[in-house]
Amino acid sequence: MSARFLLLGPLAVRDGERDVTPGPAKHRVLLAALLLHAGHAVTVDRLVAAVWGEEPPASAEAVLRVYVSALRKVVEGIRTVPGGYLLAVEPDEVDALRFERMVASARRTRDAGGAQDAAELLREALGLWRGPALDGIEGELRRARAVPLEELRLAALEERVALDLGLGRGGEVIGELRALVAAHPLRERAWAQLMLALHQAGRRSEALEAYQAARGTLVDELGLEPGPELREAHDRVLAEDDRPSVPHETPPDVADFTGRKAVLGWIAAAVPAPGAAPVHLVLYGPAGSGKTALAVHAAGGLDLPDGTLYASLRDRTPGAVLEDLVRSLGCPDGAVPTTLDERVRLYRSLVAGRRVLVVLDDATSEAQVRALLPTGAGCMTLVTSRSPLFGLEAARAYPLDVLEPGEAVAMLEGIVGAGRVAAEPEQARRIARLCGGLPLALRIAGSRLARRGGWTLEYLADLLGDERGRLDELSAGDLAVRSSLALGYRALADDERVLLRRLGALTSPDFAPWIAAALLSRDGEPREGRRVLDALTEAGLLQERGLDRYGWHDLTRLYAAERLAEEEGAASAVLARVAGEILDRARRARELMLPAEPGSGLTLARTAERDLATTRLAESARWLAAERTFMVAAVTDLHRARMDEAAWRLAFYLTPLFELGAYHDDWRATALLGLESARRAGHPHGQALLLRSLADLDRAEGRLEEAADALRAALSLTEQGEVARTTLRLGLVYRAQGDLAEAERCFAECLAAFGADPRGMADALRALGELRGSEELLRRGLEGYRELGDPRGEAAVLLDLAALVLGLRRTKEARDAAERALGLSRRLGDRLPEAAAALVLANVAMSEGRPDTAATAARDALAVFETHGDGRGRARALLTIAAASLDLDEVDEAVDAIASAMGEFDALGDRRGLTEAEELATEARRRRGLR
Repeated sequence: MSARFLLLGPLAVRDGERDVTPGPAKHRVLLAALLLHAGHAVTVDRLVAAVWGEEPPASAEAVLRVYVSALRKVVEGIRTVPGGYLLAVEPDEVDALRFERMVASARRTRDAGGAQDAAELLREALGLWRGPALDGIEGELRRARAVPLEELRLAALEERVALDLGLGRGGEVIGELRALVAAHPLRERAWAQLMLALHQAGRRSEALEAYQAARGTLVDELGLEPGPELREAHDRVLAEDDRPSVPHETPPDVADFTGRKAVLGWIAAAVPAPGAAPVHLVLYGPAGSGKTALAVHAAGGLDLPDGTLYASLRDRTPGAVLEDLVRSLGCPDGAVPTTLDERVRLYRSLVAGRRVLVVLDDATSEAQVRALLPTGAGCMTLVTSRSPLFGLEAARAYPLDVLEPGEAVAMLEGIVGAGRVAAEPEQARRIARLCGGLPLALRIAGSRLARRGGWTLEYLADLLGDERGRLDELSAGDLAVRSSLALGYRALADDERVLLRRLGALTSPDFAPWIAAALLSRDGEPREGRRVLDALTEAGLLQERGLDRYGWHDLTRLYAAERLAEEEGAASAVLARVAGEILDRARRARELMLPAEPGSGLTLARTAERDLATTRLAESARWLAAERTFMVAAVTDLHRARMDEAAWRLAFYLTPLFELGAYHDDWRATALLGLESARRAGHPHGQALLLRSLADLDRAEGRLEEAADALRAALSLTEQGEVARTTLRLGLVYRAQGDLAEAERCFAECLAAFGADPRGMADALRALGELRGSEELLRRGLEGYRELGDPRGEAAVLLDLAALVLGLRRTKEARDAAERALGLSRRLGDRLPEAAAALVLANVAMSEGRPDTAATAARDALAVFETHGDGRGRARALLTIAAASLDLDEVDEAVDAIASAMGEFDALGDRRGLTEAEELATEARRRRGLR
C-alpha cells in the first residue's frame, strides 16, 4: 500500500499521481498532528498546543474548528469525537507511521534470521523519505516528532548497511556511506561501516585513509579518540580479515532468561581446546523445563570461532537434518548427496578443520542424533531431549529440574515488570510456587499478567489456586507441560481457543494468516485471522517467524491437537474445512506459473497483458517459495487423514514450484505420497499425473530408464486428452538417451494430436524444432507462447533459437535472442533460465573471438547451476569454459573442465554431450602434444 499522506519531507496529500500541499501553515500543523495519531482521537488541548504553542489566543478553540472545517474540504475522514478530533485513515496511509512499522518489522525479521528480507524491508522503508521530516511544519510538533524520526532514519540506514555488509554487498554501499559520514561526521558507526565496505570491496588503503579521517574529525571536534567499534574495524582491516562469514543460527536469546548458573558453568567448562577431542553434552528434563532456552542462552556465551549451527529435530530424520546442516556449512543446494551415508561423510568433511558449536534441539533418541555429531577436533555439541540419551557414546548428560524459588520470581519479574512484582512480592512468590517453578508455566502465567494491566498478581494467584488439582501435576513430567499450556488456553478468548486447537490438525512448523482465516471461517466465509494470531503470539503460544509468518513449539502443537480431539473430534473434519482453500491457492499459483495449461483459462496475448503476466508469474513463484514448507506438510496431513483426492491434487499442483526451485527432495516426497493417495482413491488420472511428475524429476536427475518406465506406466492410465502430454515427455527422455528417431516420432505424433491445445502445440513445436534444428518450427512455437502469455516458455524458445542461429553463424541474431531471454528470466526471478541465457551469451562471445569474456560468463552461469543442482547445465557450462580455456592456451584448466563435464554427461546418460566433450578432449591432447 502506498502512503497517501506524506510527512517525511514537506507535508503533502497524494492525489493520484500528484502531491498536493495543504495551506496555510497552521492548517498544515493541524493536519500533521492528526496524521501522527492516525486512527486515534486527539484532544482539543493537544491540537491547540500543537498549532499555537504555549500561548494560544483566547479564541483558539473556535479558530481550531474553522481550521478543521477547512481541512475537511481537502482531506476526508476527519471526525469529531468527544473532547477532540480523529482522522480515520489507516496508519499505513501515513508515510511516517508506515516507516516506523516497517522498521520494526524489519528488525523482527532480522532477529529471526531473515537478513536479506530485513535489508529489503529497510530499503523500502527508507525509500519513503523525500526530505527532512515534517519539513515546513513549525513549532513544538516538529521539534518533538521530527528529531526522533530523523534519528530512526539514521539508525535504519546503518542497520540496513550492516545487513548489506553481512550479505557481501560492501561495494554497493560505499557511495551511500560516504554521503552519510559527510552529513554526520561524528557518527562512528557510519565511519566503521565505510571502512568495512571499502575493505570488502578490496580497497584496503582507502579503508585505512577513512579511519585516519574519522580519527582526525573526532579529535578535532570532540577531543576524543575513536571508540571500540571504529577501532575494531581498523584492526580488522589491518589484519586483512577476509575470512568468510560463519553461521550463527541459534534463535534469539530470551530477554528474561533467569538463573541456571550451575549448568551454564558446567557447559562453559566443557568447551574443548583447539585440537582436543570433540565434546557432546545432553541437557535433559521434562517438557517445559526450559531446555531450548538454556541451550540458546549458553550458545551465545561460547566462543567457537567457526560459528554455531542449529537444528530443531522433533520427528525429523537424520538425513533431512543433515541436508540443512551441510547447506549451512556452504554446500550448494543441488550438491547435497541423496543417501544418508553420503550426507554423513560430507558433513564430517565440512566440519573437519573447523571449531563449530552444533545445537540439536528436541532429540527423541540416540539414533536420531548419532549421525549429526561433529567429529572434528575442538567441536562441541549441545543436545536437548526429554531423555538423558545414555546410549549416546562419549556424551555427558545434565538433568534440568525446575527453577529455584528466587529464580522463578526473577523470571516472572522479567516478564511482567519489576514494579508490579515489587508491589506484591508475596503474591509473586505464590504464583511461582503454584507454577511449580516450571519455566513454561511461569512464562504463560506472566504473559497473562502482561496482557492485562488491570490484573493484580493476587487475582492471578487466586485463579491458579482454584485449579490446584490440575496445577499439582506441574511437577510430573509431561503432565506438567499439559497443565501449564492449559493455563494459557483457558485465558484465551473464544476465537483464540478455536484457532489454537484447529491449528493442531496441521503439522507444519509455520503458517501464514490466510490459513488462520480459513480455520476460523463460518458458513464458508473466511474471517480475519491475523488479529487472533497476534493475540496467540502475545499469549506466548505462538511465535513470529519472519515477515507475515507464525510458528510454534511442537509441544504446543501436540497440546492443541489433544484439545481438538477432545472438543471437536477428529482432525480430518478441520482438514476438510481448509482443504479447499489450500488447494485453491496452490492451483491459482500453478495457473499463473503455467498460463493456458488446460483448465487454467488463462491466455494473455497483448503486450501489456504479457507484462502483467510476467509480474504475476514472479509473484506466484515467490508466494509458493514462502509457503513451501507449509504445503509439503499439508500433503502429508491430507494423505494421513485419507483425504486422498485433496492429497494427490495438491502434490500435483506443487510440481512447478519444486521444478523451478530445484527442491528435489520435497518434489519426490510429495509426488510419492500423492501417487499413493491417487492409487488408494482408485483415480487413474491422478496416478498418471503423479507418475508424470516423478518422471520429470527422474529426467532432471539423469535417471532416464526410471523416467521412461514411469511414463509408460502413466500412458496406460492416462485420459485420452492427456496422452499427447505424456508422449511428449517420453520423447524428451528418448532425446536425452540419444534415441533421436524415437524422440522425433513422439514429437511428431504429439504435434498432430495437439490441434485444439495451444499450450501442447507450443510445447511440441519447441521440442520438434530443437530436435530437427528447424528455425521455422521454433518461431511458430515462440509465437504460440507469446499468444498464451507465457514468458517462461517464450524465454526457453528464444534460447533454443539463439543456439540454432549461432550454429548458422548469425551471431547478432543469436545475441539479440539470448539477451531477450535473459531479460525475461530476470523479470521473472528465474535463476536457472537466467544462467542458461548467460551461457548462450558466453557461446556467442566465443564465436566473436572473445574467449576471456566467454569464460567469465560461463563461470557465472556454472555457479548458479551448481547452487541449484542442475547437472546438465553444469556440464554445458564446463564445456564452454573448456573451449574458452583452450583458446586462451590454458590447456590444464581446459582438461580439468572437460573431465568434470564428462562425469556429468555420463551420469546423465547424455551421449551427445559425451561426444562433444570427447572432441574437446582430443583437441586438448593435441595442444598438449604441441607444447
